[in-house]
Formats: sequence, structure tokens, C-alpha cells
Amino acid sequence: MPSWLEIVIRTLAAIVILFALTKALGKRQISQLSPFEYITGISIGNIAAYVSLDLDNLWYLGMVSLVVWVSISVAMEFITMKSKKVRDFVDGKGTVLIQEGQMLKKNLHKERLTIDEVLEQLRKKDVYRVADVEFAVMEASGEVNVLLKKEYQPITPDLLGWKVASEHEAQTVMMDGDIQDEVLERLGRNRDWLLHELKTRNLKEEEVFIAQMDSNGQLLLQTGEEGKHPQNSSSKPKERVAILMEQFEAELLRLERLSRNENDRRVYQTARDRFQASINSLPDRLLKR
Repeated sequence: MPSWLEIVIRTLAAIVILFALTKALGKRQISQLSPFEYITGISIGNIAAYVSLDLDNLWYLGMVSLVVWVSISVAMEFITMKSKKVRDFVDGKGTVLIQEGQMLKKNLHKERLTIDEVLEQLRKKDVYRVADVEFAVMEASGEVNVLLKKEYQPITPDLLGWKVASEHEAQTVMMDGDIQDEVLERLGRNRDWLLHELKTRNLKEEEVFIAQMDSNGQLLLQTGEEGKHPQNSSSKPKERVAILMEQFEAELLRLERLSRNENDRRVYQTARDRFQASINSLPDRLLKR
């Protein structure tokens, strides 16, 4: 057999075997490498290169070495799952870089980090002032996680005491001009409805790059062409009104609970009772979603 052909066959075999062994190692090997896993990855790559190019008669020993390396790595993962001490030794521990708005110089030197590198990691988290950080830790994987101080955290409906409707992932109903009939059926729609929606926006099937429907029933269309943005349908007015009423009632309830005296509490309670009475007096057809 010609040498070049033997190298081609060995290379293809090494790729297949290496891919299978990598799958056996799991996704963690790819996304979060510990020092031991890093060494394993380098060694496996070198052995695979040896198997591909070395033309002596002992090339199969490289395959044995690959299996041994992977076996040790998998065994080490099971051991680290069972023992925290081994896990801390092999994978390492997280290191606190910032605490209560103050950089910890000692820990930065321990991880061989400069101030510029820490500031870069903070900017990746949309944080630009060290004083805004309550807690920042460098994980064993090298990623830096940040917790902002309470006063600098984004306002959420939960902090305001609002009750909001649950949100579900958007469903793709068209891709590259092809209508996804199965998705439409799950959403209680059909092809005729979608074609009608496209017609109202003066769009043809082949012009739609992607179309999605969110949990509020809003159809979002994109053509993929710069400067051409079709008008998207808005959520149903009844749904928006119902959500706003729920939020308003929840805000009155929150203010009632936070009242400092009995008089203020009664004012909010009366307002909430009147609001609820007004809602109950509305026709059902206006409240039905």
C-alpha cells in the first residue's frame, strides 16, 4: 500500500476514533477544562497525530494509549463527582476578586491577574464601576461571575411586586420561505391564517427569511434584507389590557402591605376594592382573553 494512502486511512480512522472518545468524555470536556482535562486534551491530540503520520509497525500502540488516556479521564471525572476534596484539588476552587466594592489585591496576585484584566471581565458583564460590585468571583473554569449591589441591580417586576403573565419561547413558523405546518398546528393556527397575515403586510412566502410567534400571539417577520423591515402584528388589545389591570392591582396590593400606618393602608385597600368592583362591572366579553 502506498505511504500516502496509508496516512489518509490512518488519519480518517484517528478522526473517527478521536471523535468517539471525545463524545465519551462529555460536553464538560469541551466547555470547562480543568488543568487535568487540559493536559488530557493536549496528550490525546499529540497521540492522534502520531497515529496518523508514523508509518512504523507499532502505530496501533497509539490507539491503546488513546483508550488509556480517555479511561483515566473518565475515571477521574467520576471520582471528582464523589469526593469534594479530590474535586477541589483537581478542578480548583473559586477565588473572590471583589468584595463589597473593594478589589482584593492578594487574590488578584494569586490568580496572576492584572487590574486591566479584571476590568475587562467586568465590562463583559456590563459593569463599569468596581464600587458597584457587591461580590465578584473567578470560578475554577476561569469565568468571572459578578453580583451587583442591591441598589445597582436592574429593576424587575418581582421587585416591584407586579404579577406578570408567564412567557414562553417563541415558535418558528417559517424558515427560508418554508411554512412549518406542524408548528402552526401546535399553536392552533393553519397555513391559510399565515398566508393571510403575509398578504396584509404585502409579503410573499419566498420573501420571508424567518417568522416567529411569541407567547402573546404576536407574529414577528424578518426578510433578512437590510432596510426592509415588515410591520409586525401587535398582541391582542384585550390581552394587553388584562395584563395592565393585573399589574395595577398588584401594585395597589404592594403599597397596601408597605403602608406605615393604618390610614394609608385603608386608602390603598379602598382604592383596590373600588378597582376590583369596576372590573367586575365590566362585560365579560371585554375581559375574556
